[in-house]
Amino acid sequence: MKILWLKSDLLFPLDKGGKLRTWHLLRYLARHHEITYLGFASPGDSENAIGLMREVAHRVESVPRSDPRKRSLEFYLHAARYLMDPLPYAIANYRSRAFTRRIDSLLRERDFDVIVSDFVLPMVNLPARVPCPVVVFTHNVEAEIWRRHAETQAGRIARYLYGVQHRRMLRFERDALRRAEGVLAVSENDRDTLTRLYPGAAREPAHVVPTGVDTEFFQPAVSAPASRSLVFTGSMDWLPNEDAMIFFCREVLPLIRAEEPETTLSIVGRAPTPPVVRLGREPGITVTGRVDDVRPHIAPASVYVVPLRIGGGTRLKIFEAMAMGKAVVSTHVGAEGLPVRGGEHVVLANSPREFAAGVVQLMRDVDRRRSLEAAARTLVVERYDWSAAAGELERALGRFAQLRRDSVREPLTAAPHPDVAASAQVVE
Repeated sequence: MKILWLKSDLLFPLDKGGKLRTWHLLRYLARHHEITYLGFASPGDSENAIGLMREVAHRVESVPRSDPRKRSLEFYLHAARYLMDPLPYAIANYRSRAFTRRIDSLLRERDFDVIVSDFVLPMVNLPARVPCPVVVFTHNVEAEIWRRHAETQAGRIARYLYGVQHRRMLRFERDALRRAEGVLAVSENDRDTLTRLYPGAAREPAHVVPTGVDTEFFQPAVSAPASRSLVFTGSMDWLPNEDAMIFFCREVLPLIRAEEPETTLSIVGRAPTPPVVRLGREPGITVTGRVDDVRPHIAPASVYVVPLRIGGGTRLKIFEAMAMGKAVVSTHVGAEGLPVRGGEHVVLANSPREFAAGVVQLMRDVDRRRSLEAAARTLVVERYDWSAAAGELERALGRFAQLRRDSVREPLTAAPHPDVAASAQVVE
């Protein structure tokens, strides 16, 4: 197949769950199919990052984009500009005529069998007319993330603002899926949620491409029996991760330390926000920022914690911890969509007191901890290698590629934004 793969960014550095999932899946696809990859490039992206992507794509193209979030005044001006926009801010911020023109150019140059929108975001830049089937790869149900954001806000204004974004995302996600011949979900739970929220939006029910893990890379690392070290990994500029750590440090960790005063916590991941950085100033809490390899930080931990209250899709971080033979304590939201059983592969707890009790029990009961670690590692090794997930993706894209037809598709409701520079970088 000739596949046009659209994404909001380049894959390197591999510091986000979505990037890691795409990287592993494309590695397998690229062995048998021709992939053209188009994504935005930020000023900090290096030529080396683009070069490394040749392992997973025959052709890599990028459209330059600056991120206003890096400069606070510009960010607020930028956000105010879209206050009345019918699109959610997270989508409108990536609206780009340059990106749309680049897609048009590629479609004129090559005869693609299928277009993949990696996450729903690139759909905002899809041209009104495309000559081949479009598949949306939904790593999350985006509207559900915004709904949970709204539900966890304490203030009325914050709840209102997040509620507005939730309603806008519902409309955008529905319209985007209506344009697609196929939809891919990362779990049965997400597939069911998409069907419930957007009945009849896609031409057929979403196809599930399960989450995988590199079990050769993530090898078991047994913690010391007396370890009182906890760890969390993730992109720390993603709001659900920020919320999880603030919630954990404020409401759960004090309960754990009341029982085990020597407990420490490592928060490992790229771009920590100011509230997360402030957590690192507290005794016994380390905030690392970006690291080249998470394994040395996970290895000494007695318990891997996933206290997410907001989120969607599936958490690669849990499978990585399980592959390393770590005992995991997670909320139900954190483990959502993963084929794990509470009490057998992970410990599931939602309230601060239940979560703290689960962590303390595993720190004290080493036999129980070892049993959970062994079951977790066995599950991912036997059933969730990336090659199996890539096979599901390959079969799904092959089926949609058979749907090629000459009919003109309906345009998306919002037009690309006119103020994005038209220049683009091409790497063959």
